[in-house]
Amino acid sequence: MACDFKAIIIGRGMMGAAAARHLSAMIEGVALIGPSEPVERKSHHGVFASHYDEARITRTFDDNIVWATLAARSLDRYAEIEAKSGISFFTEAGCLFAGPVPQPGQGYLGRAIEVSDGLGVAYEVLDASSLRQRFPEFTLRESFSGYYEKRRAGHVNPRALVRAQTALAEVGGVTIIDAVVTSVEDAGSHVEVSVGDRTYTAERVLVAAGGFSNFNQLLPAPVDTRVAARTVVFYELGEREKAIFGGMPSSIVFGDRDEDHVYILPPVRYPDGKTYLKLGGDTETRSFDTLQDAGAWFRSDGDPAERDLLVATALELMPDLAGCPVTSAPCVATFTPTAYPYAGFTSSPRIAVLTGGNFVAAKSSDELGRLGAVLLAEGELGDADFGRQLTPSFR
Repeated sequence: MACDFKAIIIGRGMMGAAAARHLSAMIEGVALIGPSEPVERKSHHGVFASHYDEARITRTFDDNIVWATLAARSLDRYAEIEAKSGISFFTEAGCLFAGPVPQPGQGYLGRAIEVSDGLGVAYEVLDASSLRQRFPEFTLRESFSGYYEKRRAGHVNPRALVRAQTALAEVGGVTIIDAVVTSVEDAGSHVEVSVGDRTYTAERVLVAAGGFSNFNQLLPAPVDTRVAARTVVFYELGEREKAIFGGMPSSIVFGDRDEDHVYILPPVRYPDGKTYLKLGGDTETRSFDTLQDAGAWFRSDGDPAERDLLVATALELMPDLAGCPVTSAPCVATFTPTAYPYAGFTSSPRIAVLTGGNFVAAKSSDELGRLGAVLLAEGELGDADFGRQLTPSFR
């Protein structure tokens, strides 16, 4: 039978929009389906996405060669995407890692040094004295060292990046459908994608719905992921604080254990006209198995206990934030047992999945989208594209 589209991508987030852009250069007849960001988060009952924000850290310095490579490949294309779309999304503010002096090859920082040196990543090593002098906005332990990636690092605006990817996909001939997919079914010779009372057909489908990939019958079997709740805090900055923190880089600060780290975004102007400094951590109190529970979390202000912990940490690291108004917000992270993203086919040779950001995929989203596009166009990923490492598993 003649299908409506050669390929349908489900999910208009950072990976899905990137996949649509890349696929538009490979084949004709592509559709990208997914809802727009809700106008009012707290009154919205439906699916959400985790890119509803103005800043995500981007860098290549990483303790894993796969993630570092995915990030580097994405960074290689930032300038081209900005130029062709006319939409700016990358701020080269640099990225600072700080923590106890690592042993070679041990812990996150020890491994990251080895991986980054192997890839030729340019970064500066700062001893305790240099770290304090270079970044006086922080109050760090006297024993801490720093690792500063000045170039090709900083933060991306995820909303703007998705807009840029979507605009270029549309220029490339992709049909954009603003709707929620309610089911996906392999009909034997084709795939049927239901949107309300309408059904679209395609030869192949890529499900790139993030933490919502296991909901709404999008996959033949649930992908093996854990969808976890995260909380972030926002400090509203006045003119004094803007002057103090305005030149800071994106930062990740470790404690005695790797899991005690926090990440900090520099001051960014948000749609409400105010400037916020954002901080988040690596703890979560719950996971979600239903659309209803995930939706309720997205409508909340996050976890109060995690908020209090982040506030205490922020004031310890940046005492000059004292007195600034603080708000909190929810976020969702999708984790895989392998700690790698998934990019591969399901039990159906016509339905593939691209998900599993493991809370670090924003910086790598363009390359992950490219891999999703290659998967649909060619049917598999080779070793150069980490096909074996990214093979999905199902429950």
